[in-house]
Amino acid sequence: MEKTIWIDGKEVRLKATAALPLRYKAQFGRDFFGDVYKMNPDMKKNRVENLDTTVFYNLIWVMAKNADKSIPEPVEWFDQFERFPLEDVLPTVFDLLNGVMGTKKKPPTYRQKRNQ
Repeated sequence: MEKTIWIDGKEVRLKATAALPLRYKAQFGRDFFGDVYKMNPDMKKNRVENLDTTVFYNLIWVMAKNADKSIPEPVEWFDQFERFPLEDVLPTVFDLLNGVMGTKKKPPTYRQKRNQ
């Protein structure tokens, strides 16, 4: 799934595929799913002050790199922006995550698995 957004007057493509967790781990040495899970605002034990905003930036960079292999390393890439309004970018990021991580059908129940 891919979307194009505008950040600080620049067109940025973001892409989420099954390779996203692997690219995230290779670049940052961190567990993709663990970090994404921590970003979930519905988790009661994860209050806003406990969130590491670096995770948001890492995830955005990985999605941009996934869409355009020519973008530079994260710090250099983010340096091109005077402003980077997370509140405007994150809805698209979460939408892409839901698209790649979500499922369209219910998982089989234990009985269904046994009968297969």
